[in-house]
Amino acid sequence: MAETLTAQPAPLGFDPQELMVKYTQERAKRLRQDGMDQYQELKGAFNRLDQDTFASTSSRREPLNKDVTVLIIGGGYGGLLAAANLAKKGISDVMIVEKGAGFGGTWYWNQYPGARCDVESYVYLPLLEELGYTPKEKYVAGPDILQHVELIAKKYQLKGKALFQTIVRSTTWNDAENHWNIKTDHGDDLRARYVVAATGILHKPKLPGVPGIETFKGESFHTTHWNYDVTGRSLEKLANMRVANIGTGATSIQTIPILGEKAKQLYVFQRTPASVNVRNNRPTPPDFESSCTPGWQQDRMKNFNAIITGLPFEKDLVDDGWTDNKAMSFLSAEEKRDPATVGQVMMVSDMAKMERIRARVDELVEDKETAEKLKPWYSSMCKRPCFHDEYLQMFNRPNVTLVDTDGKGVERITENGIIANGVEYPVDLIVYASGFYISGGQISQTSGVEIVGRSGVPLAQQWDEVGAKTLFGVHIPDFPNFFTVNTTQAGVAANFMWTLATAGRQIGYVVSECEKRGIRVAEADEAAAARWTEAIVASSKPMFQFFTTCTPSYYNGEQKMTKHMEKLGTYGAGANAWGQLLEDWRAKDDLEGLKIIKKTDTETDAEA
Repeated sequence: MAETLTAQPAPLGFDPQELMVKYTQERAKRLRQDGMDQYQELKGAFNRLDQDTFASTSSRREPLNKDVTVLIIGGGYGGLLAAANLAKKGISDVMIVEKGAGFGGTWYWNQYPGARCDVESYVYLPLLEELGYTPKEKYVAGPDILQHVELIAKKYQLKGKALFQTIVRSTTWNDAENHWNIKTDHGDDLRARYVVAATGILHKPKLPGVPGIETFKGESFHTTHWNYDVTGRSLEKLANMRVANIGTGATSIQTIPILGEKAKQLYVFQRTPASVNVRNNRPTPPDFESSCTPGWQQDRMKNFNAIITGLPFEKDLVDDGWTDNKAMSFLSAEEKRDPATVGQVMMVSDMAKMERIRARVDELVEDKETAEKLKPWYSSMCKRPCFHDEYLQMFNRPNVTLVDTDGKGVERITENGIIANGVEYPVDLIVYASGFYISGGQISQTSGVEIVGRSGVPLAQQWDEVGAKTLFGVHIPDFPNFFTVNTTQAGVAANFMWTLATAGRQIGYVVSECEKRGIRVAEADEAAAARWTEAIVASSKPMFQFFTTCTPSYYNGEQKMTKHMEKLGTYGAGANAWGQLLEDWRAKDDLEGLKIIKKTDTETDAEA
């Protein structure tokens, strides 16, 4: 972020320099030395908060001893899209290992009331054309998303290929046999020629670093393990309960309006206000499907990616809160070639957008003091933007109290309630809407899977010592026949489904080509991965520089930059460019950048 902004030619209604000072002051309030270490895992004393509240069957079963062609770790959208693309290429011998009792990944765990996608469903839900499925609303609810997940599993016959309620503990490359040995928490002994780590980025919940959580005598749960036995399926049991909601991020924006309506009393504990723009959800028009031409979803996805990353566009196909910042479209071709002009115009345009969002708070919240506390003072992309049409109005209800901690957070949990700003608030139920540990590329650390490649050195150790190194964000040197679906060194957009779908196509292609060409081992070439990593570091510098100016959040590791973080960056040219690069790479059909070992003439598939 530039330290000095020159005067703008048109009246803005605000002073960019003054706004920069305000942003810096609010950021300083929230800085902590412990960064992500401030949070606590759902284990040990908090293990009771990590129970699967949605499973209807027992997880007990006999251990398996089995060989498969491809083993996929994770049954969320990343794993399903990898499996779907493999199926399209004729690879059907697949096993999906999933911790939950069903498919869905993050959406399996996020079955809290009010859950919806925050990206338009027509670009978020993948494979709509292949499935012949049209979402009912512009932003569909959690149950509809899980229904869509099941449609994918049914179409590609994945249900019988899943090991649910199972956690992969380790996957180790056997160089003599050219396969992976996989161990699970059920004692399974599995072997696979290929492994796909589709472990996701939002799957490991965290608790706030607050003393006394274990002492609370009332009910409590994390939003990823919503306990409907406590609240009632329709939340009818909240009518006589005093409820505390800790957190005001993307989850809370959706739960708080419902909690406020149902609870006897709701206390919302806020450290940093969310940026809440208009959602304007609405039913899908009756003629939507008939108006679409073949390839429409891919075109719509690309259009969405282009607009929110400042690329030229002809028409805004999505037209929502994500795409309403169109500063780039007003620049001349000459101005677009000037990085200084582009950067300044985009920044001032973002400030204007945030001014509108803060003005919306004044329009909707009746109490002026409460309204001031609900205003976000940071750039729009410093935290995940939120969209909702009832959240702000909820603070007009007499039974809803905002407890703003001015950046400090909750002080302590007691037997009977919560202490914040020196005041104890007695409550009957605490809802921890405190989010997730974000992987930051450290696949092993957040998934809990020890991944050991050809050298015998675990992936976590390698990346801790020298930093991440991949080819295209999918292939990793020293890890043969291994693929990762993640943000690290990949092309990432606000619509993460683009990343998952693009990686899935890459995985389907490489595995099928290996099988077709008699290749027993394919891994990223060290030199090719080094070149890709160097390009990532160079292109992601502006992003990391921007995030250092932001309020602490999972986007920037709570402002504690870790060792080798620059190698965990994303593809700087953007999600569309990354997708095109991989498409062009596959079109060349030469597997450039992969180190290949073919089967010998005497080897069979079983021996290779």
